[in-house]
Amino acid sequence: MKLYYSPGACSLSPHIVALEAGIALPLEKVDGKAKRTEGGADFWQINPKGYVPVLALDNGELLTEGPAIVQYLADLKPESGLAPANGTLARYRLQEMLGYINSEIHKTYSPLFKPDTPEPTRAERKAYLLKRYQLIEDVLAKQPWLLGDHFTAADAYLFTVTNWAKHVDLNLSGFPALLAFQKRVAERPAVQKAMQAEGLIKAAA
Repeated sequence: MKLYYSPGACSLSPHIVALEAGIALPLEKVDGKAKRTEGGADFWQINPKGYVPVLALDNGELLTEGPAIVQYLADLKPESGLAPANGTLARYRLQEMLGYINSEIHKTYSPLFKPDTPEPTRAERKAYLLKRYQLIEDVLAKQPWLLGDHFTAADAYLFTVTNWAKHVDLNLSGFPALLAFQKRVAERPAVQKAMQAEGLIKAAA
């Protein structure tokens, strides 16, 4: 297998999940603007959607969309506990949370990264994010992880997108449980390793 990624993009989530699960996953960096891979390939030819992550499977098939990829990886190592067993209510709770992060948080950040987004739109999107983060704050005020007392793929996804807040000047100081969660995730060895590999943080001396 191989993961096509861009440093700090949503592809960080499956990168973290793979490391948490103990899966050796080769990486290929993608220039999101030029749409070229590190090896010089036209990324549009790999993924017509034009964005990461893409997981190239051993049989030659390609799997796209982060929520699908993290579940696929987690299911390769069910003993990791990164995704509850298929068919259980807990699994549907994971999918429920992945869907919420995907539609209500992840995509709301998108216009904030575009320099030509009008200021009123920017302000509205930030207000919307704060409203959606309140639900997350309420959950994390009661338990350490999104689904309870165990780290899952949903936590990797939330951590990844919430890291974007500092890049778009979104003030999350009103969410102490969320900030404590971000710190907990950042300290996990697999997360440290993923962020170092993507050049997001420096390796400890």
